[in-house]
Amino acid sequence: MTADLCLRPVRDDDLPAFFSHEQDAEANWMAAFGPKDPADRERFDAHWRRVRADERIVTRTAVVDDEVVGRVAAFPVGERTEVSYWIDPRRWGRGYATAALAALLRELPQRPVHARAAKDNRASLAVLRKCGFVVTGEDRGYADGRGTEVEEWVLELAGD
Repeated sequence: MTADLCLRPVRDDDLPAFFSHEQDAEANWMAAFGPKDPADRERFDAHWRRVRADERIVTRTAVVDDEVVGRVAAFPVGERTEVSYWIDPRRWGRGYATAALAALLRELPQRPVHARAAKDNRASLAVLRKCGFVVTGEDRGYADGRGTEVEEWVLELAGD
């Protein structure tokens, strides 16, 4: 884990960094289930207004040396809690996704927690496994970030 990463609640001044992170074409392809049009700032802002107004959603900004390096979230999907994360592509490969997700999981009292990863996103699968998630199934869904259906792994982090 990277000792220099910390999480804090999302602030208004984090949103320009989040928007900038989503402009990377490779990151959108890897995430698969990101926005259909990452350049649509109005849709981005509307999404974040909804997310931040929903008390059931836990969002955190990942910060290193006072710089926003990404975000993590836990959100309801039916009766389940799922997690997601997005790290600035310029910071990939440094352990920030794993550290941010692990820190978020320490905040969440509920178990199990679920996650999904596109089957070809080996890096995301590795992050989830490092945080204790295990593959429990497979699914297929339309991914706006790719404009097609994508096969995905369904994962679970069980309670102690």
